[in-house]
Amino acid sequence: MPRGGQADYRRILRLALVVNALMFAIEMVASIEAQSMALRADALDFLADAANYGVSLWVLGKALEWRSRAAIVKGLSLGAMGLWVLGSTAWNALAGTVPDAPVMSLVGLLALAANISVAALLFAGRRGDANMRSVWLCSRNDALANISVMVAAAGVWNLGEGWPDLLVGTVIACLALGAAWSILRQATAELRAYHATPAH
Repeated sequence: MPRGGQADYRRILRLALVVNALMFAIEMVASIEAQSMALRADALDFLADAANYGVSLWVLGKALEWRSRAAIVKGLSLGAMGLWVLGSTAWNALAGTVPDAPVMSLVGLLALAANISVAALLFAGRRGDANMRSVWLCSRNDALANISVMVAAAGVWNLGEGWPDLLVGTVIACLALGAAWSILRQATAELRAYHATPAH
């Protein structure tokens, strides 16, 4: 939790929600223009994160049980997104699409700047409960995904082939699935501990 307490953390979450919603719109338009699976996956990741921050704002200040249950919902959603990206990546591999590398690079750099800024703001909550940790993990993973998008753009540019874009889709999916597992494991442990106390 930031030093200013819950009020400061709430303001940070609101800012993160706005940044992610805006980047979702930008990346979705760019992914259609560039025919990039990596950008499209990252755009949907921004949308998932905007929803993540919205839910986190709603449960902020509520009892641990509510926060843990919200984290479970977010973990399941993140896992579903990871599986969707894996399926979409396989589909695009069959289509043999070659995306627009310059557009991928430019939008990937913009997305990286946005995610690093959000991750820096949320850094203080990385060791909090499952709900706070899920917010931090999503921001950290997004920054890593953006770097992967730019690496894929360089690969597409140099090779003239679409497989680097597809590889990044797989990387983003694996990051999402790993974070989902971590969130679900912590949230279920918190719920078990909560219900194991004599008052419950």
